[in-house]
Amino acid sequence: MRLGLPSPCGGVLPALLLVLTVPAAAVAQTGEWSAPRTAFGQPDLQGVWDFATITPLERPEQFGNRAVMTAEESATYERERFALVDHDTEEGATLVCEGTGNYNEFWFDRGFGDVVEGRPTSLIVDPPNGRIPPRVAGAGPAGRRPRGYDAWDSRGIAERCLAGFNTGPPMVPGVYNNYVQLFQTPDYVVVYNEMIHDPRIVPLDGRPHLAEGIPQWLGNSRGRWEGETLVIETTNFYGDTFFTENHSASTSVKVTERFTSVGAGALRYEFTVEDPNTWTRPWTAVVRMTRSDTPIYEYACHEGNYGLHNILSGARAQEDAAGR
Repeated sequence: MRLGLPSPCGGVLPALLLVLTVPAAAVAQTGEWSAPRTAFGQPDLQGVWDFATITPLERPEQFGNRAVMTAEESATYERERFALVDHDTEEGATLVCEGTGNYNEFWFDRGFGDVVEGRPTSLIVDPPNGRIPPRVAGAGPAGRRPRGYDAWDSRGIAERCLAGFNTGPPMVPGVYNNYVQLFQTPDYVVVYNEMIHDPRIVPLDGRPHLAEGIPQWLGNSRGRWEGETLVIETTNFYGDTFFTENHSASTSVKVTERFTSVGAGALRYEFTVEDPNTWTRPWTAVVRMTRSDTPIYEYACHEGNYGLHNILSGARAQEDAAGR
């Protein structure tokens, strides 16, 4: 079980993790890789997978049009990136929450030392420039929506423990809790994220998506097999789910995820984001997931979460001091 610690920015951070060791289920084979099969014949993708990495989602300007870093550039990027966000320094501690401080480095798991295999300069592989495409006219600016302090529903949904910043879909590596567990039956796949311990129960029977106008926090997912690849398409997002909040997409966004076993203890996770009301074209990213022997514990977000209460009470105190 993971217990939460309240965040000075709202939300909670998991407390200490008890680590147990269990044998890995992947099987190494010679020659061309073939994933082990379930008893019902599907490629067996089950297990806990770690998708932490410091490879950035979008290509930093310093790399120009180059898709791959040199070994030296990779080491330099990692060192400079860590120095920028080091929360054990006074500057780093206020980087995320200016003026309030933040957790120290003990609590973070950004995947330092784990640049994606091949040293890509971005997780985005299409467009070729490694960046999210331009926004269509009238789509509004990119970035997080402004947040108010009037009431609990004026804060972000991560602070309210409804969905986490890397819960997905799509699952974009974040600062901690970069674990997902996959379960399979003949008719369903369950995608169980460590962050907010959210499960997506994905039917594989070809049923249609929910009708428009029935949004869900994590969208409405439908899956199928294309050869060795599990494909999951998700629609029907709320406008303020964490992914769309971060990137200001519209409720018409569709996310297509592809999970493929590429070796013993390795998955290729590819996702494509389409939203003609927001971006001029779809965009695609690839993340390498590695098998973990660490089980997922409950991320108890609400328990002891006094961060949201303190954010709002602090706002009221400021208003009282200002005579409002």
